[in-house]
Formats: sequence, structure tokens, C-alpha cells
Amino acid sequence: MMKINSLQDLLADQLQDIYSAETQLVQALPKMAKAARAAELKRAFEDHLEETKEHVNRLTKIFERLGIKAGTKQCKAMQGLVAEGDETISQDADPAIHDAALIAAAQRVEHYEIAAYGCVRTYASLLGDDETASMLEETLEEEEDADDMLTDIAMSGLNEAALNAGGAKAKK
Repeated sequence: MMKINSLQDLLADQLQDIYSAETQLVQALPKMAKAARAAELKRAFEDHLEETKEHVNRLTKIFERLGIKAGTKQCKAMQGLVAEGDETISQDADPAIHDAALIAAAQRVEHYEIAAYGCVRTYASLLGDDETASMLEETLEEEEDADDMLTDIAMSGLNEAALNAGGAKAKK
């Protein structure tokens, strides 16, 4: 574990953590896509996999620019989120309920990433590294868009289908 003596050190530490998180997602997203029953959700996971691969490439470029070694830290938070996603995948549930649960798991991941990218973007900006800040802002916006897309899928009838599938009635 490296000693953190400056905001630059914190930026490096957090970038390594995000890199670990993104590389874990490159492994997890195909499983999420395979588990999704709704075609729109399956496609969303597949599209976000391609975006996530680009996030890893973007982080690699940042590491090269800053002279930081990638892959030296394991993101324990993402390990936990991926493990929860794996539990969701293996649940025996009605297809609509299963997809609603997959969206919930995926949005937890997106919210974690949004928080992480927001912080590192701010650190880079404070350090006067506008190029890094801009690259991180681009990824942050893509993560926010992914979160919005998941919400749109849920609200376009999937959550309603899950409600109806479970035999529950909406409270009036």
C-alpha cells in the first residue's frame, strides 16, 4: 500500500482503484448480458461492455501520461458489487422480476463509478491537469448516461411487468 502524501498521490491511488473496478466489470458485464431476459436490457449491458473497455483504454492513457503503474490495487468495493450481481444472476425468479433485480445491481455499480469518477475528475482539475480532467469527465458522463438508460429501461414497463408478475397490486 502506497503512502499518500499529496492530492497527486490520492489521484494516483484512486485511479488505480477505478482501473481495477473497470477491469472487473469487463469480466462481469457479459454475465449480466447473458442473464438478462429483456432484449433491451441485454443490449444495454452489451453496449456498456464496449464502453467499459474504452474506459479501461482511457485510464491506461492517463496512467501513461502521468507515469503511474496500473493494476497495482484491487477494488474491494467492486468485488462486493460484482459478487452481489452474481447472486442476482443465480436467483430463481420470474423473468421480469429477475431483470428488475439485474437493473438494481447494475445501478449500484453505476452509482459507485459516478462517485469515483467525480472525485478523480475534481482532483485532476484542482491539480491543473485539464487533459486528465477532461478525459475523466468524458467517462463520468458516459457512466451517468448508462445509469439513465437503466432507469429508462426500468420505467418503460419492466418494473411494471415485475409488479404484475409477482402478483402484487400497486398501493393506491
